[in-house]
Amino acid sequence: MRAEPEQARSRERRQRILEAGVAVFARKGFRDTLVDDIAAEADTSKGGVYFHFPNKQAIFLALLEQMGSLLARRLEEAMARAEGPRARGDAALLTALRTFSGHRALSRLFFVEAMGAGRQFSAAMMEQHSRFITLIRHNLDEAVTAGVIPPLDTELAATAWFGALYEVTTRWLLTGRPARLEDAYPALRLLLARSVGLEESGDPGAERGTTQGEG
Repeated sequence: MRAEPEQARSRERRQRILEAGVAVFARKGFRDTLVDDIAAEADTSKGGVYFHFPNKQAIFLALLEQMGSLLARRLEEAMARAEGPRARGDAALLTALRTFSGHRALSRLFFVEAMGAGRQFSAAMMEQHSRFITLIRHNLDEAVTAGVIPPLDTELAATAWFGALYEVTTRWLLTGRPARLEDAYPALRLLLARSVGLEESGDPGAERGTTQGEG
């Protein structure tokens, strides 16, 4: 009977260390962060950190996976509620922007710090990127099949779409423009739609209601 409470406490300590990692990495950057810094932020010992993670790299990788899983779950939920490839694309875009906006420190690790953290994270980041590019490509494939957009190289288009979202979010993280990341939605939505031959119709604000509460 004692095992379950102890396991719960262990999970709580691990999560506290991850939350401390987000705060310290975002504040000091990956290279300047020490395990001691994370231990102090988590109000635990250095040994307590090492019990759960062998080094700061493992903490960083766990945080990248956490962000990727959070985003994937929210995108899948938003897309499941939408009808048709166009509505699913709109829902996914707005949900992604809201998720990044609502988790700014974690997003900074995902978009900014990981790029300067060294080659050891390249494979992990490529895996995360591929995860979302594949999700976009599947939706574009459905749009082509349904005749919503003309035939095209959906893998290339999905890569370009992800790249646009990546750059817009990185710019927001580094410059604070736009003030609210979600404010980029109408223009970004229009640009992405036009890039695959989808003519604009209707009010882009209408789709906001379909994903209200996300982020």
